[in-house]
Amino acid sequence: MALYPYGLMPIPENETILFSNQAVLMEPIIPYKSKSSSIWQCSHPDCIAYPRSKRAIFCRAVQRPLRAFIFILGILTVAWQCFLYLFQHDPTLAVFPGERDLSLSNWSNYGVIPVPCNSHNDYWRHIPLLSALRAGCTGVEVDVWPWGSDILVGHSRSTVLRGTLQSLYLDPLLNMLNTHNAPPSRNWSKVTSQEMVGLFSYDPKQTLTLLINCKTEGDRTWPLLVEQLNPLRGKGYLTHFNGSDVVYGPITVVVGGDAPLHMIVENSTYRDIFYDAPLGNLTFPTGITADYNKLMDSTYNPSNSYYASTDFRKDIGPLSLAVCRILSLLFFGGRYMLLMSWD
Repeated sequence: MALYPYGLMPIPENETILFSNQAVLMEPIIPYKSKSSSIWQCSHPDCIAYPRSKRAIFCRAVQRPLRAFIFILGILTVAWQCFLYLFQHDPTLAVFPGERDLSLSNWSNYGVIPVPCNSHNDYWRHIPLLSALRAGCTGVEVDVWPWGSDILVGHSRSTVLRGTLQSLYLDPLLNMLNTHNAPPSRNWSKVTSQEMVGLFSYDPKQTLTLLINCKTEGDRTWPLLVEQLNPLRGKGYLTHFNGSDVVYGPITVVVGGDAPLHMIVENSTYRDIFYDAPLGNLTFPTGITADYNKLMDSTYNPSNSYYASTDFRKDIGPLSLAVCRILSLLFFGGRYMLLMSWD
């Protein structure tokens, strides 16, 4: 469509218009089309009109080759990642110096250095259990409540909606240990063919302490816990007492709170659930000796207790007195780890 020069009424295209007694034929407007057909040639009008201008030279020499390089690099990166994903278990693929040992490709916390610390109320972490493992914690603490035939996790009855002990802790631990103890995770120099490896590739023999705090009804929680530990027990992943010695495994289960000590010591030849002993009730052998046989005669000893914890202000007292008591306890066999709780 076109317009009369001195009016606003549209006229059809190709219609003859008179300007100063001359006939003019209105031609339809044809959109501009670039004559550039190669991907290496810039389609910008200035570059086409002035091929020797600085802009045109910059496009040809820098801009377009850079775009092509980034595109090709992206394709190669995606292809390489797909290749590693498909063949990550092949030990012959370590082609670059210093490349991560592919036998550790299935270790979820590869490179994490274990630290002797405990993740208190671990179920409040962003990702229960995994957050603690990635931070290097060698212990996690979880509060549990019996509920029917299952064990729920939470700080109180009103906050037990996050999951169960089995779904948040026992099943993930079993899956990780099964992966770590199968090829190719075992095919490296730090692990012999007979050893059971744990959760940390930096120290495969490091045990993880799972501290289970029974909030209530310990006698009811006990049989549920024993049953749910069967998969880990059957694989040999649990630290246990065999009647004479403590044999350490990838997972050490410790119970506290309302846990029943009488059920723990009921079996004198095998135990794989240990007690969180009350620090204020510990007794020293005669002469404060570290003799192992006399330690075993105590109510709380290495065969049934792994931790000794207490309310710091209640049982330890002032800091100066606390230092003396802690040093005495460490001298007392050196087999206990102290857990001071303020809640």
